[in-house]
Amino acid sequence: MSEARLALVTGGARGIGAACCRALAAEGFRVAIHHRSSHAEAEKLAGELADALVLRADLTVPEQIDALVAELKGGPGRVDVLVNNAGAATNAPMPVMKLEDYDAVSALSRGTWYLTKLVLRRFMLRQEAGRIVNISSVVGHTGNRGQSAYTMAKAGLDALTKSLALELAGRPILVNSVAPGFIATEMTADLPEAAREQILARIPQGRMGTPEEVADAVAWLATRAGYVNGSVIHVNGGLYGG
Repeated sequence: MSEARLALVTGGARGIGAACCRALAAEGFRVAIHHRSSHAEAEKLAGELADALVLRADLTVPEQIDALVAELKGGPGRVDVLVNNAGAATNAPMPVMKLEDYDAVSALSRGTWYLTKLVLRRFMLRQEAGRIVNISSVVGHTGNRGQSAYTMAKAGLDALTKSLALELAGRPILVNSVAPGFIATEMTADLPEAAREQILARIPQGRMGTPEEVADAVAWLATRAGYVNGSVIHVNGGLYGG
């Protein structure tokens, strides 16, 4: 078994996930970069980091999650930090949203639950140590027009954080969420200018956040926040205080 601490970041090839990979590598972790279809980006990022792994899996398919965990078990043999960052959004008003679009979001939530279960059973409980950081969203607390499925999923992730922290009480495994606000990523880059101005008007700091600012909170929870458990850390420039 490798003694190097390992951090697994789902959806780690781009945006917030990639920033988390870089921040955790800077903290001394060996990073496992998970992706579903961003292989070129994942390989490029791995080239920047020391001894990084690239793992491909569709988290909506349980068998692929099984294979991902088996690869980790047979390779580094440990997971010290799990960052559940992978997400899926379907934007449509509820009356016209298709059931299959809702199901795609729901299936990823199920996959996150299943991956977390396996990481706990195969690694963290046996190691008697670990940190789990779930990347949720401010809209899981405020709601957002046209994102009923996405907001349900993100609110559920924060509920998972709180429940799992209670289930693991007494064990040195901490579970927390980071809830980003509006962050400058590929997703927000396509916003119409009018929509962007409306968003900025609601943010006291007057700007969108950066992926690195979210990753700073993740790295803190993964390393130094020894008395923070079952919490939701909001990174949103004052948009919502929790």
